[in-house]
This record gives sequence, structure tokens and C-alpha cells, in this order.
Amino acid sequence: MDQTPLNPVQVESEIRWLGNEIARGIPITSAAEKKMVDAKRHLDREVAEATLDAKGTVMDRQAQVELETQPAREEYDIAYLAYRHAERTAKSLESRLRALQSVGASVRSMYSVAGRGEGT
Repeated sequence: MDQTPLNPVQVESEIRWLGNEIARGIPITSAAEKKMVDAKRHLDREVAEATLDAKGTVMDRQAQVELETQPAREEYDIAYLAYRHAERTAKSLESRLRALQSVGASVRSMYSVAGRGEGT
């Protein structure tokens, strides 16, 4: 972890960068969410169709549905995980931003009192 002291300009620059990264992440998260919702809708349709087509006992029909919908389930799982990753990334950036804003307040405070009381 870098322990180099920061100045207000560096803090401001980092805050701007994080703000831009958060903004860039919005369409990424939205696209991942849409893909997940689409995959869920596809899975639901596949399950419904497989259920209507299934024959045999209840257990046989359930097994048929499970087997026939595996590709759609995998598609949904992948989309879900991608969406959750995008969400976690966005939350991480937001947490870093809040922490840096706190550091910025400390840096501004230190700079505001620097030089006062010296030479007396």
C-alpha cells in the first residue's frame, strides 16, 4: 500500500478519475442486467415448453425438464454472475470514492493549517 502523502491536486485528480470510472460502469452494469433478464425470460420459456412436452410420472417429467433446460440454465447462470460482478465492481469504485473524499477532507484540513504558528 502506497503511503506517499497526497496533495489536494492529486486527491482531486483521483476523485475525478473515480467519478469517470463509475460513470463508465453504468452502461456496463445495465447491459449485464439486461442480458441476465433476457436469459431468465428465455429460461422460463424453456422450462414452460419442456414442462408441457414432458411425459411420464411426475418425477420423470421433472427430470426431463431439468435435462432439456440445462443450456438455458447455464446461459442464465453466466449472465447472472456477470451482472453481479459488474455490481460489485461499481460498489467497489463507489467505496473507493467515499474513502478518497474522506482523505481529501483530511488533506485540505492539513493544508489549511500548514505554516500557521511557525517562527513565533
